[in-house]
Parts: sequence; C-alpha cells; structure tokens
Amino acid sequence: MIQRFLRIVSVILCIVLLPCSVLAQDYDPAMFRELHWRLIGPFRGGRTVAISGVPGQQNVFYMAPNNGGVWKSTDYGRTWTPIFDDQPTGSIGALAVAPSDPNTIYVGSGEGLRRPDLSVGNGVYKSSDGGRTWQHLDLQDAQQIASIIVDPKDANRVFVAAQGHPYGPNEQRGIFRSLNGGRTWEKVLYKDENAGGMDLVFDPRNSQVIFASLWASRRPPWTTGGGYDGPGSGLYKSSDGGSSWRQLTRGLPGATEGIGRIGPTVSPSDPTACMPG
Repeated sequence: MIQRFLRIVSVILCIVLLPCSVLAQDYDPAMFRELHWRLIGPFRGGRTVAISGVPGQQNVFYMAPNNGGVWKSTDYGRTWTPIFDDQPTGSIGALAVAPSDPNTIYVGSGEGLRRPDLSVGNGVYKSSDGGRTWQHLDLQDAQQIASIIVDPKDANRVFVAAQGHPYGPNEQRGIFRSLNGGRTWEKVLYKDENAGGMDLVFDPRNSQVIFASLWASRRPPWTTGGGYDGPGSGLYKSSDGGSSWRQLTRGLPGATEGIGRIGPTVSPSDPTACMPG
C-alpha cells in the first residue's frame, strides 16, 4: 500500500514539475533589466588579464594588474589588499589557484600581452599560504608568462605557457611542466626561438588531455601595424599529460593565411561538443 502511494506521488510530482522545467528554459528579459555590471576595483588597477576566484569560497578573489602586483579580496570584492608588493616585480600575466588546495597560488610575471609598450617579469612565483608569503620558482628568462594551469587533483602538477622575450628571440619559451610544485621545470612543447606559449586548458574530464597554443609575434615599440601573425603559431594537443604533443591543423588557418593568437577552451558541461581532434 505504501509503495503504491509513493508511486502515485511520484507521478503527480512529475506531472507538476515537468512543465516548470520546460518553462524554465524561456524567460522574460525584463526580469533581468535592473541587473547591471559594476566595478568592484581595485579602482586604479589598470589593464588586467589575471584574475581568479576560489572554489568553495565565494567571498575570496585574487586579481593581478599587468603592472600592479597581486591583490586579494576576502569580502566579495568590497575591499582589496595588495599581497605582492615585497616582490621584485609587479608585472603579472597569469594567476592560478590550485583547485585541490586553495592556499596554493601560482603567479606568472610579465604581462603576456603583445603590444608595443609592455612590462616584463622574472619568472614564476608560488604561495602556499594564501598569498601571505611567496617563493620564486625560476623561469626568469621567460620574461612573459601568459598562462598557468594546475591539475584539479594535484596542486604540484603545473603547466606554464611562456611567451619569451617580447622584442627578440630566446630559448626559454613554449610550454613548461612541473610535477613537484615548481621546484624543477621541463620544457615539454617548443617550436623555435620565436614562437612562445600563449594559452593552456585541460579537458575537464581528464587532466592528462591538454590543449596549448603557441604564438609567434613581435611588436617592437618603434613599429605600427602588424607583428601578430609570425610563422610558428599553432594549436597543439597532448593526450599523455604533456609528454608528447601533436599539432591540430584540420579546419584551422595556416601560416600563409595569417594565423596568430589562438585561445582554446573546452566546455565543462559538454566537453565533446567542440572538442578538437
């Protein structure tokens, strides 16, 4: 009798809630008319490409202006505190909080933006205590760190995209991997002395699958116009944790068509929807 009653209740709930779930897909834009973006600061931050929240801590944010060090907010962005001012560089291009350990933060110095006037850095930094203290992790000749990703389950497994010298060739560029929290680095993807690492992303289902882009560009301060599509740019994929890579070319423009910076991403809700081969 009880089981029959529960089945009847389940059917009734399905009948009642199913139209609601269908209707939830359509909404009146007027409902959100009063919602607006607002600036939460820091109000003199300047151009910024590095910002991160903290999983499970909705009130905590980190942001790093290209020439302003690293700032932290613990009150949803109402107030901000500089936490990187004691370090020898204030130019920041990348910032990543380890998903498995929110106290572990990696910062890549050098703004990572290609432009005629920019500031460079001196490598990668790490904090293991939420930004109170910092440790320098080498790669100082990379000068521009454009992207950092941390394995969602292992705070010591880190990948860094190094753009390299902005106005000339150098060897310390490409994609670097560390398996020991940045104590040592291995260059795992390298094209040549002119193509630097730009963007990195994990497959959300499998952190052994990584997509990386290389960008060959040079824009000296005394030039105008181009300089953003040099030969050597491309999109790459690794299926073995970064040990080997293959270039993805199908459907993408080539060097003769002016390929430049590539910003890959993978949908967390449906990774196979637009997954490159």
